[in-house]
Amino acid sequence: MSTTEEHPAQAGAEPLQYDEGYGPEVGVGPHPGPWPEDPRYDRALLAEGDRRNVVDAYRYWTREAIVADLDTRRHDFHVAVENWGHDFNIGSVVRTANAFLAKEVHIVGRRRWNRRGAMVTDRYQHVRHHPDTEALTAWAAAEDLPIIGIDNLPGSVPLERTVLPRRCVLLFGQEGPGLTEEARRHVAKVCSIAQFGSTRSINAGAAAAIAMHAWIQRYADVPAPE
Repeated sequence: MSTTEEHPAQAGAEPLQYDEGYGPEVGVGPHPGPWPEDPRYDRALLAEGDRRNVVDAYRYWTREAIVADLDTRRHDFHVAVENWGHDFNIGSVVRTANAFLAKEVHIVGRRRWNRRGAMVTDRYQHVRHHPDTEALTAWAAAEDLPIIGIDNLPGSVPLERTVLPRRCVLLFGQEGPGLTEEARRHVAKVCSIAQFGSTRSINAGAAAAIAMHAWIQRYADVPAPE
């Protein structure tokens, strides 16, 4: 069964994390009972099991309850990505933004984007659309959020030597062309990621993960090891 198909035993199920037969089955089966009375729990999931791509603390919760809980502790950075050619990396960026609990993800350009790599994490992440970079810039200005471009361009400053603002928008271009000329005109600065090999650039999804984690390292309340 493909990762984009639904699990036959669960109506409206999310895609599996692996093709069947490769890797362990994710999640839990039907709740053994007695069922909790907490309204955050989904009775269908309690009855049928929960194979969604969520952490164990959210097993059997409704999607709405999970989003509401995440909203109480989202981080102060936003992620924006240009979408002019249906870049397959956008799904990966959304999934990483969910993992690092970004405030919102902003799709700039085409409204439709390739969701396969997101593994349904967009259901738990606020995603906002802007028709162009000018619209994103106007929104960010109204929110008093500086836009930080991430790209290896002449004149960019090393991310490794940069203190990212606590409240900011991290803007990424598409795989291949990187940030458009319009985007470069609207950013407060452009940060580059240090590279030491022969390739000219790294995958856009990987670059986004590195930049988000740079913010996490500086500002997030990382729990101590158990």
